Amino acid sequence: MDSQHELEQALAGQLIEVRRNLHREPELAYEEFRTTEKLREWLTNANIHILDLPLETGLIAEIGHGTGPIVAIRCDIDALPIEEQTELPFASEIPGKMHACGHDFHTAVILGAALLLKKRESELPGKVRVLFQPAEETGHGAESVLASGGLKDVAAIFGLHNSPDLPTGAFGTRTGALTAGVDRFEITVRGIGAHAAMPEKGVDTIMTAAQMITALQTIVSRLTSAIEPVVLSVTRIHGGFTWNVLPELVELEGTVRTYNEEIRRQIPIQMTRIIEGIAAGAGAEAQLHWYPGPPATINHGEWADFTKEVALEAGYDVHDIAPQMGGEDFSYYLQQIPGAFVNIGTGTAYALHHPRFDVDEAAILPAAKYFAALAEQALAKLQTKA
Repeated sequence: MDSQHELEQALAGQLIEVRRNLHREPELAYEEFRTTEKLREWLTNANIHILDLPLETGLIAEIGHGTGPIVAIRCDIDALPIEEQTELPFASEIPGKMHACGHDFHTAVILGAALLLKKRESELPGKVRVLFQPAEETGHGAESVLASGGLKDVAAIFGLHNSPDLPTGAFGTRTGALTAGVDRFEITVRGIGAHAAMPEKGVDTIMTAAQMITALQTIVSRLTSAIEPVVLSVTRIHGGFTWNVLPELVELEGTVRTYNEEIRRQIPIQMTRIIEGIAAGAGAEAQLHWYPGPPATINHGEWADFTKEVALEAGYDVHDIAPQMGGEDFSYYLQQIPGAFVNIGTGTAYALHHPRFDVDEAAILPAAKYFAALAEQALAKLQTKA
């Protein structure tokens, strides 16, 4: 067995243990204090410089010297409020919390890339910012990182998500929209409560809300071009407390997913028109509460193509994948910094956010090597352009 292979096997084992360590102690968004401490310790032990930034959780490290270009590689570190059901020997030890989206995998990959880049620090034609981002699951963690100034002067940025839909050894990305813009809404419908046997003495909020749920789908089917993907889902209905009373109040909640920013801006206007019209017809009142989330993740064509080229060199089976309706706050970075977001195949049986979700740990080391190569080659590309 040659020494290079031995070194790689040792690193693979180290990164698997990092992933399992994080998996055992998951922390939710903005609560990743212990995770941040662990990362700080691992990076400090490798003599990797950590930037002094006003971030309560998460951190940014920097590798490289001189005045060359700066690129960034990013992972997310938060977990989900899910009770784990995997029965793994390193399953979550925190009740009701689980790394069910693979952010522990992402963190191990980007830490591994940092360790590999550190070994080549003197040869890097610039600097690499290594971003361990908090609170991706809220859809707004990236905004706090941008506000910290930690990505100032970054010329290109790259991020990853594991994909259970792709087999281990596969890689996917695309030019343009990769994930959707994510918005949440709540609708309150207020009428007049009444005995269920005498609905004429009140204003039936349940009937009114039911009509709204049906009518809102015309935004997708009749008010939006058929070639523009839009999803509008009502996911929660709450109204009433007993069987023989028509409630005064009904609450609806749901989400809208879009790729087109102009359509995204129009949808709450259309929703308001529909619900207020239906409410007026029933003698009720309705109000829309709109909560914007992250925009669509729009990959820059030049860098998306570049990530695929490097992936082919690394031995990945490269796919040009279809857009996804899931959301990702990496989109905020791409609004300000050129770059691309990619999917790394982990080929597992359960979907993201499932209580039995797991990843194929054999994918960790290849992904770490890939991101180290991607960062270094992106620096070289930027140096040439300069």
